[in-house]
Amino acid sequence: MPVAFPSLSRYAWLLWLLVLAPVALRAEDYKPLQQLHETWSDLLTRHVTFDGRLDYQGLMEDEDQLLDYLTSLRKVTPASATWTPQETKAFWLNVYNASAAYLVLQYYPVSSINDIRVKVLGGTKSPWDAPVVNVGGQTYSLNQIERDKLSGPTPDPRIHFGLIYAAVSEAPLLKEAYDGSRLNQQLDSQTRRFLNDSNFNQLTPAHAKLSGLFDAYAKDFGSPSELLAFINRYARTPVEPTATIEYLSFSWALNDRIDPSTSQPMSKH
Repeated sequence: MPVAFPSLSRYAWLLWLLVLAPVALRAEDYKPLQQLHETWSDLLTRHVTFDGRLDYQGLMEDEDQLLDYLTSLRKVTPASATWTPQETKAFWLNVYNASAAYLVLQYYPVSSINDIRVKVLGGTKSPWDAPVVNVGGQTYSLNQIERDKLSGPTPDPRIHFGLIYAAVSEAPLLKEAYDGSRLNQQLDSQTRRFLNDSNFNQLTPAHAKLSGLFDAYAKDFGSPSELLAFINRYARTPVEPTATIEYLSFSWALNDRIDPSTSQPMSKH
């Protein structure tokens, strides 16, 4: 005689409720976060050149899409309780970069982002200190995001190779948005590409000629020995612990697909 299981459907439903439903709910909650940066990622794919510069003229044709993306961020409140640290960091990297690109578009054509002066109540401010970002109804400057959201007691120096400083001497841009689930790989790739490109750094075992970025953000990279250890994690040419360090000039010419040329010392903005 077949064994009857009159309560199987009820137990199956209970199993789904306890095990599968929470997964489904988490996936549904996570879906908007995955999709949030799709527009920005698509714009980067289309307008970042093969050598990592930004085609501002091309981006101007899609300015409405960029503005829609930035406008959507006004409704987003970063959820520290539910987002992972990597998701939060990726979020602020994307916010910073999209805001910096949009700011340049408002004044384009311009030779350097440092030539921009943003009108504010009572005068003007630099592009770094003007409150040009709105997230969750809260305004921020680019400097505030970099210092308060992307730095901290234990800063990740790799972010300096992931931010758009809108300068030809910055790290070549990634052709996609940052993604919390792959952020370590993306930042490692950015760091490795930048360090091993002789346009930005020249490394030999006995001598390291480094981008001015390393000098401007020296505190984030630590002591000279810590800096050399960081470099050796990514460099194809190992640098000796006793190597001399020299800092190259930093060009603030706009990182446009057209190659202008002005060189200035790199400094924190």
